[in-house]
Amino acid sequence: MFSKTPDIIGFKSPLRGEFLTRTQIDTLKNGTLSLLDEVGVCFPSQRVLQIFADNGARVDMDTGVIRISPDLVLKAMSTAPRSFVLAGREERFDLVLDGQCSYLCTEGCGVHVIDPHSRQKRSSCKEDVERSARISDALPLIGFYWPMVTSQDCGITAQLHDCYAGLTNTLKHVRGGTTVPPYLARYIVEMATIVAGNTDSLKSRPPVNANICTISPLSHDAHGIESALIYAEAGIPVSFFSMPIMGSTAPAAPFGALIMGDAEVVSAMTLIQLAFPGAPVFHAVHVAMMDPYTGGYIGVNSAPTKIISTQLAHAWGVPSLGAGGVNTDAPDNGWQSGMEGGLGSAFIPLTAAEIGGHMGMTEGAMTFSPEKLILDHEICWRAYDELHGLDSDGIDMALDVINKVGPGGHFLTERHTINHLRDFRLSPLLRKKNDDGSFRDPFEIALEEFKRIDEFHHPEPLPEKVLTELDRILASADCEAKRSDK
Repeated sequence: MFSKTPDIIGFKSPLRGEFLTRTQIDTLKNGTLSLLDEVGVCFPSQRVLQIFADNGARVDMDTGVIRISPDLVLKAMSTAPRSFVLAGREERFDLVLDGQCSYLCTEGCGVHVIDPHSRQKRSSCKEDVERSARISDALPLIGFYWPMVTSQDCGITAQLHDCYAGLTNTLKHVRGGTTVPPYLARYIVEMATIVAGNTDSLKSRPPVNANICTISPLSHDAHGIESALIYAEAGIPVSFFSMPIMGSTAPAAPFGALIMGDAEVVSAMTLIQLAFPGAPVFHAVHVAMMDPYTGGYIGVNSAPTKIISTQLAHAWGVPSLGAGGVNTDAPDNGWQSGMEGGLGSAFIPLTAAEIGGHMGMTEGAMTFSPEKLILDHEICWRAYDELHGLDSDGIDMALDVINKVGPGGHFLTERHTINHLRDFRLSPLLRKKNDDGSFRDPFEIALEEFKRIDEFHHPEPLPEKVLTELDRILASADCEAKRSDK
């Protein structure tokens, strides 16, 4: 027997913030255009260099640095679609990225797990990817599943196994493509095609998207950018994610880091549009900083940079994978993670990004914490309740019951109270007591909820024929990877 996957709940906010004016955003865009034209970006790929050269960019074949004129950037970006669909297995799980709604996702690419049973920190494995996908399937605020950790027990094809684990353990959209050797990217396309049904369906309702990180400052990874071309040609949406670190890989100035990251992302989106006009792409710049005392990484940064990043994405005419969310740099669950998560959740509706959230990870997205996934989901529920808790379209002033009770009375026995008191959602993690009357620790309750979902929630499986094909594709990829590794 399988469990019903709940409908996805998205944020529709009337409180969307714009930190900069349109004139100021245009100033930043002009800074990006200046960097692309005068400084350039390094693309270590002969295929990419040739595409740019064929379209009139100034290409240094020796260094791989490409300089792109403003006219060429603007012409290419004009073909990028403002809206497209990230499809689920059923249409009720489709996410329309048109700026009308913000959807939440998990956070990806971790390498450690706090084991839900032993409570020991260990390296992640494929079973962890499968488990976290099933838990995410049961949580209604999660719009799509980004593999939170990777299948380190599967070698060079780990990312393919991550994609497989996502597609087979949730009905929601899956972040399935990432930086892999290009020959392996073709297997991800093949898996996505099998799940979609055919190549046309893959382009109209892609069940996976891809994420390719840039390399700051102003560079790209050869495998990443060549894989992006393969994904884009097939119709798989590709986000380009820049993470400039102020003080080390970016200038110690928020606006400088923003436009440098923007230049990296826009250069990649320009490439995709030159190669495949109209291919779906989306934008992500997350400004971090170097700890001035230790040289370490501080990922959680100021809210304005998150809002501005989204403003830039929309100014370029593409959706945003926003930096707003409940991610934390904390080493474990505690005051810091609660503070960063609480503040981050409040900015999810303000950033107006099509995608945000980034749940379930500690240590700057390096470690998956089972209870944090539940805690983060609950924090986002609280933010959702604060935003959507009052129905302004149907204002109920309860004048009749106030008139009936009058001065000095009470509302305990009124039918209106009985009918409506349960309209207010209370957190299931709070106000729970032990047998001795003491209040239970919400961390403990969250871990119990994780284990409960893990035991009892089993999403509807893919058809047997599709599963057989996916197994065949994965086995072929593993065999080719072993041959290539020799």
